[in-house]
Amino acid sequence: MTPNNIVSRTEMDNGIQGFYKDKVVFLTGATGFLGKVIIEKLLRTTEVKRIYAMMRPKRGKDIQERLAIWQKDPLFEVLLKAKPDALKRIFVIAGDCLDPDLGINRSDRKLLVSEVHIVIHGAATVRFNEPLHVALAINTRGTRLMLQLAKEMLQLEAYLHISTAFSNCVIFRIEEKFYPEHLTCDANSVLAMSELLSEQMMDKLAPTLVGNFPNTYTYTKALAEDVVLREFGDLPLSIFRPSVIIATHEEPVSGWIDNLYGPIAHIYGVSHGVLRLTTYDKDGYASLVPVDYCANAALASIWQTSKDKSQRNAISQPAIYTLAPSEKNLLLNTDFIKHSLIHRNDFPLTKMIWYPFVHNISNPRIFPLAAFFYHTLPGYFYDLALRLSGRKPRLVKLYRSIHANIAVLEHFMNNSWHFETKSTDRLRVMMSPEDRRLYNFDMETLDWKEYFRKALFGMRLYLTKEPPTQESLEQGRRLFYRLKILHYSFVTLLCVIAGFLLWTLVRLFI
Repeated sequence: MTPNNIVSRTEMDNGIQGFYKDKVVFLTGATGFLGKVIIEKLLRTTEVKRIYAMMRPKRGKDIQERLAIWQKDPLFEVLLKAKPDALKRIFVIAGDCLDPDLGINRSDRKLLVSEVHIVIHGAATVRFNEPLHVALAINTRGTRLMLQLAKEMLQLEAYLHISTAFSNCVIFRIEEKFYPEHLTCDANSVLAMSELLSEQMMDKLAPTLVGNFPNTYTYTKALAEDVVLREFGDLPLSIFRPSVIIATHEEPVSGWIDNLYGPIAHIYGVSHGVLRLTTYDKDGYASLVPVDYCANAALASIWQTSKDKSQRNAISQPAIYTLAPSEKNLLLNTDFIKHSLIHRNDFPLTKMIWYPFVHNISNPRIFPLAAFFYHTLPGYFYDLALRLSGRKPRLVKLYRSIHANIAVLEHFMNNSWHFETKSTDRLRVMMSPEDRRLYNFDMETLDWKEYFRKALFGMRLYLTKEPPTQESLEQGRRLFYRLKILHYSFVTLLCVIAGFLLWTLVRLFI
């Protein structure tokens, strides 16, 4: 064996892949968007011994059925081709963060306590308008219960708490540190209050407790960080704060997404010709990060947390790693819209109802009036046509939901944040060149234009379920051009009518 080979082998053993070899991982939020990508990456790139994935039954499917569905999920296709038995290393733990004891039975708890080396706590409700008592139970109390469980674990080497870059969004320049001063009440007091008061009473107190936070999601995630700060004790723990998570960029497949998450929902609506109007700060920035970059950063931060374990002292606070767009490669809101539209002819949908376009009304006061003409009024005509053809009307109801979601997101669409990423940048520097390649999360080199090309292709394939065949694409293009002609003909007609009315008014005063 040559010296170079010896160094290479040593680097691998000391690197991220070597760290995870033969480890037992306990992951909550396993069926979530990021959770699934973390599991896939662990199984594909490491020799992890076992993954205990906490799941709860959903929509009539028990936990084993939910796991079995992954065999056909495109996310796991590359993994299963290389390692056909990889999913056998996943063991399901029945649990629910809504339950007082996490819903984990005694035998499973005993198993976790004796075997687990790494905990990744990612379970959360991400609904912005979740009732306070629900968000508090899942996001905040669930965090406390997970910390208590971790303190019993005999072989624990690292614990990662997955938060959000917006957990402190009441300020607009956010460093990688804790901000308990922005809470109206500390986490322990709020949790104690929730145990004494009814659910209805807690929800009535929401405006007072939430304070300047824009919603219960960011508020309860801030409370969860306060729980971590107060109760982590001597745990080898760190916090990961990703900004808005979107479709995969590179792996295991480009553009993969499994639900209408944030900005992808916006692109989805525009691509169908349904969403034609939105509101955002045209000079602001979009804080977006690909989900595969998030998984890589999370796994790397766990590796570093384990290395830092021996260097901690009694007054050390947990390290915080933030993943957000690089200051040298920011994404303007206007560029996000441009990138969303520039490839509309490359991957057109076959079920568009109108030519894809979107206009911005930056003044929130004017938006409802404009939305009536862009959305609601055409929606009534469309639903009338559906009724006359014997089908169920749906567009007006859909627009009510869209407008409600835009109102919920207004604070984030009309403001921009600066996120410090010094710890995350240092983490990349400490990784070997091979680890930086294998666990890439370099936001500075991300090509946004190319990324959105992949994201649009992925949205068409994974969300609308349209085949990537030439025949399907040609069908979409034919519809695209027909709707384009119809759209501009209609716009021309409106301009002619407006010109005629203006000419008539001018004549009345001459």
